[in-house]
Amino acid sequence: MNMLKNKIPAVILVVLLCSVGIYAYTSQRVHKPIATSPVEKKVFSAKKDSVASVKAFEKVYAVLMSPRCMNCHPSGDIPLQGDDSHIHTMQPKRGVDGKGLYAMKCTNCHQPENTPGPHTPPGNPNWHLPPANMKMVFQDRTAHQLAKQLIDPKQNGNKDIKKLIEHADDGLVLAGWKPAEGLKLPPMSHAEFKKAWITWLETGAYAPQPN
Repeated sequence: MNMLKNKIPAVILVVLLCSVGIYAYTSQRVHKPIATSPVEKKVFSAKKDSVASVKAFEKVYAVLMSPRCMNCHPSGDIPLQGDDSHIHTMQPKRGVDGKGLYAMKCTNCHQPENTPGPHTPPGNPNWHLPPANMKMVFQDRTAHQLAKQLIDPKQNGNKDIKKLIEHADDGLVLAGWKPAEGLKLPPMSHAEFKKAWITWLETGAYAPQPN
């Protein structure tokens, strides 16, 4: 009986020490901050503002509907061409990967850099349309429709907010501000577009009201 009495305090001490250890481990796991990138921290800390978001998208929409963007986001499977966005005179087809069909590949004419001279093909190492399973159509989309489409991963190339922000600096996006000789630039600088794009996304990615 005396031996049992002597062991009871030791048992209680062991239980208490284990409890403290478990609590400390659990607290450390619960309160340990989740590592996020600078972009994610900025996005997730932003406040939603429908007025600022819609106003920013008005600028975004003006760029996306300009020929430099819309020509490669047609409603059909043939790209558009020129400042008047007419059907491409060579009538190349999209193909499964967006890079052309059969022997008529985009890169047959669109070289890594712009071809010198007026009315010659603009260039980029990765020139292509969106693929057949993710067409990302801009042509004939209202501002409301396009805003909804751009934030839908099933229609935007499986992009979340972070990837959408990064997409502002994609090579083909930047190519819009380096058109072939004689073609118009988008209606604002890339810096202004990028600022509007990020503002739209960070403040809630609100869509303008339907027309």
